[in-house]
Amino acid sequence: MALNIVWVAFFVIAFIVACIKFIFIPGNTDIFKILSDGIFDSAKSSVIDVAFPLAGTMVFFLGIMNIAEKAGAILKLSKLLNPFMKRLFPGIPDNHPSMGHMVMNFSANMLGLDNAATPFGLKAMEGLQEINEEKDTASNAMIMFLVLHTSGLTIIPLSILAYRLASGSHNPASVFIPCVLATVCTTIASILIVAFKQKLKWDKVLVGGILGLVTFVGVLMYWVNSMNDEQKNLFGKVAGNVLLLIIIVAIIIGGVIKKLNVFDAFIEGAQYGFGVVLKVIPYFVGMLVAIRVFRDSGALDYVVNGISYLIGLTGIDTAFTPALPVAIMKPFSGGGARGLMLDVMKTRGADSFVGQLASTFQGSSDTTFYIIALYYGSVGIKKIRYSLWAGIAADFIGVICAIIIGYIFFKH
Repeated sequence: MALNIVWVAFFVIAFIVACIKFIFIPGNTDIFKILSDGIFDSAKSSVIDVAFPLAGTMVFFLGIMNIAEKAGAILKLSKLLNPFMKRLFPGIPDNHPSMGHMVMNFSANMLGLDNAATPFGLKAMEGLQEINEEKDTASNAMIMFLVLHTSGLTIIPLSILAYRLASGSHNPASVFIPCVLATVCTTIASILIVAFKQKLKWDKVLVGGILGLVTFVGVLMYWVNSMNDEQKNLFGKVAGNVLLLIIIVAIIIGGVIKKLNVFDAFIEGAQYGFGVVLKVIPYFVGMLVAIRVFRDSGALDYVVNGISYLIGLTGIDTAFTPALPVAIMKPFSGGGARGLMLDVMKTRGADSFVGQLASTFQGSSDTTFYIIALYYGSVGIKKIRYSLWAGIAADFIGVICAIIIGYIFFKH
């Protein structure tokens, strides 16, 4: 219901804004043509630029995952992390394969490997749907997984470092620690919000696991911060990709050791990739077209300007508001937020306060609406319950934390 209301609101608000601009603001005679062109362009790009590239990634990684499952790697991973994961997902049976799939998804996200994370996440959602008693309604486990995923926990924001370098930054790694701190804040907020809603039991294992995560991130950040800029850039470019290759090769070698026909196992798993992509294309097109219309109408600009005006009334420093479009767009569209981030860095400077804060916003969370549409669409979930507001609430907390972190690190 919540997603349905938002989807309808995007189109209705965009149409109302377009009518107001056409009637009352000179020079907007082409506004309806812009919206119409945007609908066709977004519908096309949703399939060509999003769904088709995703298909190749899905085919490959689902094939690799099938090898890992048959070799027993996923089961071992589930057993290893079961004590902590069981506290977050009490409704999942012990050692269920979906536990391992979720861990693989979180791990890929933490390494900044978004494309690799998606197949793992979709496989996890498929496993959660198998044990879901109401097939059209999101279970507690699905909601916890989805909201955690939308927090976008990343400890190696390599793509953001690459974009900053390409935008002419003299210190692209300056946002490394702020990005990690912001996304950790969003992740912790996600856990607390959903845990409170689901009335999870807080014991020493759950608390210890969260503290362990924070400690691990803190140690890694301290280590990376001790590097010079050249070493940080090299680490950002190499670490995640090397680890990904190590995982792939290790899975293949593990399959050989277990005497599997690894190529046949790969083909068996890969065959599901196109089917999953075909199933989610309607969700892609519907959501991305709605977001495009909302943005092209100018409604997003009005939202940003309105927020800036209200903040100004409080007397709070509004130096951060030029970066706000990135934060507002991120839950709706990763590509849109990335474009806004690049525009901010181009117009304001990559190493300016606003440019660095925009980069931090980009790394503080993931694309909530996109992930809900993709993951729930892949298993036919219609009733998402409180998934949307929980994810948006965590995103909002992450934005507030990112602003505070930005002032601490970048405002001099």
